[in-house]
Amino acid sequence: MNILMVANMHSGWGDPGLYSFVRDLGEAGTEVTLRFLNEDADTAQLVRDADHYDRVVAVGGDGTVSSIAYALRGTGIPIVAYPAGTANLLARNLKLPLEAHELATLTLEGTVVHIDLGELITAEGTAEEQRSGFVIMAGAGFDANVMEGARELKSVIGEGAYIISAIQNLQPTVADLELELDGEKIKTQGIAVLFVNLARIQFDLSVTHSSDATDGLLEVVIVKTKSIAGLIPAVWAALLDRMGHHPARPALEIHTARHIRVLADPALPLQADGDALSRLTPVVARVLPGAATFVVESKALSELDPSTST
Repeated sequence: MNILMVANMHSGWGDPGLYSFVRDLGEAGTEVTLRFLNEDADTAQLVRDADHYDRVVAVGGDGTVSSIAYALRGTGIPIVAYPAGTANLLARNLKLPLEAHELATLTLEGTVVHIDLGELITAEGTAEEQRSGFVIMAGAGFDANVMEGARELKSVIGEGAYIISAIQNLQPTVADLELELDGEKIKTQGIAVLFVNLARIQFDLSVTHSSDATDGLLEVVIVKTKSIAGLIPAVWAALLDRMGHHPARPALEIHTARHIRVLADPALPLQADGDALSRLTPVVARVLPGAATFVVESKALSELDPSTST
């Protein structure tokens, strides 16, 4: 097997298990080509010849993996997500192993699944238009502020950085929101709008009851509370979800759509898969059906792609 490995210099390359992972691949007779991803790197350039390889291993956090998945969108080239970030939400959603030896086995023997990919577009149709992808979820508003606030602390205290950042944003901005969901317009207020492809987030909580990343739809979650305290019932409902009770999500208004346009007054910051973006609303979010290809364990396949269930 011939593998292209792209490692984030900031997060992935510091993972202590990475050497064992590469050694296991080498002992299996695998040829590994290593490239480094830094802040100035062009991801598309790093994977320009990915079709010459059997697998692409993305080493880093969720933002690293999603940027590589977006660069390879629609190609069908299998990606192995090596979780070396802070939250590693993609690994949780794809039910990937976290130990280096098991990840090497997955790389060599895992099953391929095609899942949907999300795309964010700002300044659409202008010279300033920018596009980026997400595998798990993206959002506008409070969540983006939390991601930005946690940026410097993640390397020090891990997932606790998100709690600290949330506490520092006890009174988030409440915006007037105008959404267009597959042509249907909604006007409301809230502190955030989330575009969900895979629902599981920090602390093993699920934003919605479930998510199907193969249905060609995004779940659109409007966070309507006006304070952090107002999110407590929604968090409690998410905890009850884990026990199988599946209560309604208070303070959350949930829709599904393929194409979403969001206007906000005031304009809200954006994030994609945990990375704060230097852009503001208005934003368009859309789903790219089946555009991302990942390697997973066969036992997780039926849950990720219900069409494979017997």
